[in-house]
Amino acid sequence: MRRSLAMLAATGLVLGAIAVPALAQSRDPAYAAARAAGQVGEKLDGYLGYVTPPAPALRAVVEDINIKRKAVYAEKAQANKATVEEYALTSGCLLIAQTKPGEKYQAPDGSWQTRGAGAPLRDSRCP
Repeated sequence: MRRSLAMLAATGLVLGAIAVPALAQSRDPAYAAARAAGQVGEKLDGYLGYVTPPAPALRAVVEDINIKRKAVYAEKAQANKATVEEYALTSGCLLIAQTKPGEKYQAPDGSWQTRGAGAPLRDSRCP
């Protein structure tokens, strides 16, 4: 599996998977506010997670983003002969790496961390 993940990352195929969901996320002020407030963060599995229990409106926004992410991951995985899980994990690694200081992300042990000035904690499976 590590070889497949490295191959996906090395060829840059994941970047297309990130672009579509990222575009949708940047347009929703509720998502941006929740991310800035530390209510949601990037998970290793390539999806957004809740750091604190969400209000129904925020839950709907995050679920919509995650549904769109999964659709892109499935399409890209099939086109590149990878599993959705492999593609999502590689995307999660890259999305966590792209977090900004102050944003939340899920560490390899499953705990929520706040990104500091340095690099986030990386899972050993990340390319």
